[in-house]
Amino acid sequence: MESVSVWKNGIRRVEFPRQEGDRSTDVLIIGGGLAGVLCAYKLQSAGVDCLLVEAKEIGSGITGNTTAKVTLAHGLIYDKLIRRFGADRARRYLTAEREAEKEYARLCAGLDCDYEVRDSYVYTMDDRRSVEREIAALRRLGAVVEPSDAAELPFRVAAAMRLPDGAQLHPLKFLYGIAQGLPILEDTKVREFLPHRVKTDRGEIAYKTLIVATHFPIFNKHGLYPLKLYQHRSYVLALRGAPPVRGMYVDASDRGLSFRSYGDLLLLGGGGHRTGKSGGGWQELEEFAEAHYPSATAVGRWATQDCMTLDGVPYIGRYARGTPDVYVATGFNKWGMTNAMVAATLLADLVKGVPTPYADVFYPSRSVHRPQLAVNLWESLLGILTPTVPRCPHLGCALKYNPEEHSWDCPCHGSRFTDDGEVIDNPATDDKKTKCPRRDNC
Repeated sequence: MESVSVWKNGIRRVEFPRQEGDRSTDVLIIGGGLAGVLCAYKLQSAGVDCLLVEAKEIGSGITGNTTAKVTLAHGLIYDKLIRRFGADRARRYLTAEREAEKEYARLCAGLDCDYEVRDSYVYTMDDRRSVEREIAALRRLGAVVEPSDAAELPFRVAAAMRLPDGAQLHPLKFLYGIAQGLPILEDTKVREFLPHRVKTDRGEIAYKTLIVATHFPIFNKHGLYPLKLYQHRSYVLALRGAPPVRGMYVDASDRGLSFRSYGDLLLLGGGGHRTGKSGGGWQELEEFAEAHYPSATAVGRWATQDCMTLDGVPYIGRYARGTPDVYVATGFNKWGMTNAMVAATLLADLVKGVPTPYADVFYPSRSVHRPQLAVNLWESLLGILTPTVPRCPHLGCALKYNPEEHSWDCPCHGSRFTDDGEVIDNPATDDKKTKCPRRDNC
């Protein structure tokens, strides 16, 4: 079965020109996913001179492969945020996400993007106490939340919670809807960063302020992002004939399953693992579907990946302490829809010099002293010292062949390449040069 998300089936995309000759702008945005396009939308709406450049086509990367849930229920995060940062910062994180939900509702009211209000659920198969702590934390922060038995799911859970008034939508219909009329250049790949200008294949672009919204940041000289982030790959199976669910469900465990309906399809997600490592993949989802939905038929499947931060909070703000005119939006921790809107709102305020209560919550240069840092360091060291080819052109790690998706994946930082060496996912920006004659002996 071909790997194509249901969002790309029959969709009529909005096209934009490519760069021809040198350009200049007050604010240059690199990256045509949802975060970048929303940044351009917010800035243009505020009367700010801006320009967005995308190496391929807008929405052709992670945005086109999301499950497209807008929700406050980001797993079991709020109890952790209170313990790590205190109740005040946790409450501001929650408020930023809630405002993002409201902004989607406002924008989608004028767009044909299959927007539907849905309750969000987080469940656990074996740790009832963790859900009880999360409910208590959310109530302490002022959120409406209640226990649930998640009765729609095809199995019994140990515990679950419900947050009302989330939403689901068609991500590409939404993206193309807000992108119309924006200053966007497609097929315009940034090759080199210079002071207040970038070089592309077709000229230079001068800017006063730069926003890097490329999923994984591609500006390596600052910010330590190769150590502060790793990428997590996950899979989706679209089933026809399975009982629909009204809510949007996610397992509290990284290795659990997610459920949401779209039309007559059930979108079953899971099988996740660190990019470049082994995991359940589509086989895990197919085996689950065979056991629990024997009458259903798989009519589509796709995969995506997410940038994961050290502490569960995205990096949104100044790229690094030494880059006052460069900003970043990354590390959405599997909640790219909601956090893309948070990023666009926050970055637009920062660029305009408008005071915002959220800057320190998402500040990218906050402490890196988290256990995940040691894991990222180890994986990077292991990848660099592994003496096999081919190598990733990003920082030289050994690539691993992914037979399920016929790609070469980097376990260090998550770059991916086709069999022919063409880059699929960043942070690598160049194709891999080294050919491997035998996939099983490299």
